[in-house]
Amino acid sequence: MVNSCGRAAGPAPILPPPAIEPNLYICGPTASGKSSAALAIAEACGGEIVNADAFQLYRGLETLTAAPGPDDLARVPHHLYGRVAPGEALDAGRYREMALPVIEEIRNRGHLPVIVGGSGLYLKFLTHGPSPLPPADPGLRAELEALPLEELNLRLEAADPVEAARIDRNNPRYVQRALEICLLAGRPVSELRRSFAATPAGLRGILLEWSPAALEERIRTRTAAIVRRGALEEVAALPAGSPTASKAIGVPEIRDHLAGRIDLPACEERIVVATRQYAKRQRTWFRRESWLTRVDGAATPDELLAAVRGAGR
Repeated sequence: MVNSCGRAAGPAPILPPPAIEPNLYICGPTASGKSSAALAIAEACGGEIVNADAFQLYRGLETLTAAPGPDDLARVPHHLYGRVAPGEALDAGRYREMALPVIEEIRNRGHLPVIVGGSGLYLKFLTHGPSPLPPADPGLRAELEALPLEELNLRLEAADPVEAARIDRNNPRYVQRALEICLLAGRPVSELRRSFAATPAGLRGILLEWSPAALEERIRTRTAAIVRRGALEEVAALPAGSPTASKAIGVPEIRDHLAGRIDLPACEERIVVATRQYAKRQRTWFRRESWLTRVDGAATPDELLAAVRGAGR
């Protein structure tokens, strides 16, 4: 196998032997320290870093998204940062198409791919393959939206009683989508979800964890820093028609500030609240990924490397 990552992080890279360990995933909620952890691990393990953060893929959002800076980029190779124009739409399927060749090239060089990010679905498309759930069908959706909730529930219970028991049956959108998937796929949606949830063999990764209070403090500190370092100017320069990039946390809040609708303190507070809510959703997502090794977010480089050695074993 490739080196055991047992050496403390330092500036000199280690040349790996020919056999390469499985890809390493560094996951966690926003502001959990993923980028710095990935850098320390990549330096110690002869790795190259691959971005799996949806918004760090965009050019022109480097400050707002806390993407690695020039000094970090110079220490080890980084891939898929600032690759997509702000006006381009992006989803997990396209990300997978972009990332797989990059990961293969890294492995062909005899290096370890260190994949870092908090975008759960993007990571899932890499680790588990594309989702088996069919895309929405506008015609069928229109038909289902015309039906009363009671009939939708009856049809779903007949098609997939497991899913009917799992979801909020008082929410028409959830019931409609579940029934739509059953009808389009010709199989129960609960069966499709199980196939996507099953963990393939050989996965290894770590999940950086903080208490909610500690993570919120990190979010507040980072928010103040990105505003001070030029996030306002970045958003001002962002094209108005950017469909996906405009959804990045901080873009609508800063645009409201630039338009004079809110002052700067209110803008920062809104960014903090939106980031905290996103982090909560990320923690919920990653709790379901039982293959990840949990690591204290405040772990030292040596402790991170020890966790990496034990991950996936």
